[in-house]
Amino acid sequence: MHLADYLKEKRQRINQQLEMLVRDYTVSGRLQDSMLYSIHAGGKRLRPILLMATAQAFRVPEERVTGVASALEMVHTYSLIHDDLPAMDDDDLRRGKPTNHKRFDEATAILAGDALLTLSSQVITEDAGLNDAERVYLVRELTKASGARGMVEGQMQDMLSEGTKISLEALENIHRNKTGQLLRFSILAGAYLGGASEKVLGEMTEMAEALGLVFQIQDDILDVTGDSEVIGKPAGSDEGNHKSTYPQLLGLDGAIAQKDKYVQKAQQALVNAGVEGTTLSELIHYLSTRDH
Repeated sequence: MHLADYLKEKRQRINQQLEMLVRDYTVSGRLQDSMLYSIHAGGKRLRPILLMATAQAFRVPEERVTGVASALEMVHTYSLIHDDLPAMDDDDLRRGKPTNHKRFDEATAILAGDALLTLSSQVITEDAGLNDAERVYLVRELTKASGARGMVEGQMQDMLSEGTKISLEALENIHRNKTGQLLRFSILAGAYLGGASEKVLGEMTEMAEALGLVFQIQDDILDVTGDSEVIGKPAGSDEGNHKSTYPQLLGLDGAIAQKDKYVQKAQQALVNAGVEGTTLSELIHYLSTRDH
């Protein structure tokens, strides 16, 4: 199967699962409408697809991971709703549509984000396809990845750094938390459910951390070189928002070289883990060369 077909198939599977879970676990009305509005707003579904691809590489049946993959996307969607709020990024549009607080109101958007975050844990703990040890591991790792030493801390660091010149090390630390922690969870969850050894989990952690930086560096490169219509936001918006970026710190050529270094590191980690030549390898290439 070509990668484009694989991505389309997995997105459809995740979209169907998300729709079903939100409707099953909520009462119809304004809150549900707000949750579904952001769920239906599109997106690459990168995190759940990486989880599913990792599970496939470790020979885990797909039906065992669709629940946790959907829970992961709920956490990501909650973070986008809250990031767009006036108190944070103050964005009116996301993917060409009014942001949740513009379509509804700030209070409803906050509650929709809260509901998606808490629902993610409920989905995992009630997943009949997982045993108790797996449920505990997955909830613990997902809450760590999304919390005060993970994504939330990364957002805090990012906000505090606006308008200031920071070092490359500080920038990478922001992105390891803000973007990288959920990507790390997607990789580790699939490998863990496949019974990976501690050594292999260590290699997959290296792969995930490198991939998170590849993803962010390519985002920054596209902010300089991309077409606004294709990337879904105004080109140059990071500079306009006074955010530090890799091209700003390293120059465009330096940012590309830094990205290529992490691509090689991610691919080597797959070799070390014994899962080279899988869809994961194709996804590394795709994420490093994407145009949106």
